[in-house]
Amino acid sequence: MRFTVLGSGSAGNAAVVECGGQRLMIDAGLSTKQLALRLQLVGIDPASLAGILLTHEHGDHVRGLKIFLKQFPVPVFATRDTARVVREAGIAGGQWKSFEAGQTFNIGDITVESFPIQHDAVDPVGFVVGHEARRLGFLSDAGFVTRIMTERLRALHGLFVEANYDEALLAADSKRPWSIKQRISSRHGHLSNRQVTELIRDIAHPALGQVVLGHLSSDCNTPEIILGQLRDCLKELGHPQTSLHCAGQHEPTAWFDF
Repeated sequence: MRFTVLGSGSAGNAAVVECGGQRLMIDAGLSTKQLALRLQLVGIDPASLAGILLTHEHGDHVRGLKIFLKQFPVPVFATRDTARVVREAGIAGGQWKSFEAGQTFNIGDITVESFPIQHDAVDPVGFVVGHEARRLGFLSDAGFVTRIMTERLRALHGLFVEANYDEALLAADSKRPWSIKQRISSRHGHLSNRQVTELIRDIAHPALGQVVLGHLSSDCNTPEIILGQLRDCLKELGHPQTSLHCAGQHEPTAWFDF
């Protein structure tokens, strides 16, 4: 199993996981042009995708979907409410496959476990993608880590998780009004470095080989802060072997194998 993040941040999010000869894209928040270009940069023919998984309906996660589906009519997997909202916004085409949050389903030989998350969207979900004995967790745009989320993210070999903001930098930020800061830090907003560190402390184990952090705020976080906190946490737990990486907005990451 391997995965790459095509881009992650407020301007657009998308990732690809490959296992068992199949490829799934998770979210399509970049422009269609950028999605196709970045897929090609990592050696993926867009037409070869077995499907697209949607975490939720916000623009930075579905922006490129409408035109992408006209060019590459691959199946789209989303909760019923997310599919309804996205399609009502004029994004059609492709083959829509609906599921309920918490449901597990198969795409070929790939097992996809969905789980509900806390965010200001209609029915947001996270995923655990599994093939044979390998498991990749995917958690983006969540304001609070619930017990269900923690339990579903145990026994992973790889994890993508948002680390949106540092609490001190957000509090000191002069660009955002108080109402926006409240929304970001609410239980339906985004995850802070502290929350991500607590999650990793709960789920880290010797076989967790790769953690990729995404959706970092350009104003209220830095890779150095979150990477430093997680390195200290993993060292304290006795798991220094876990690799850490921050995904960026403007170019795809390398492939992460595990």
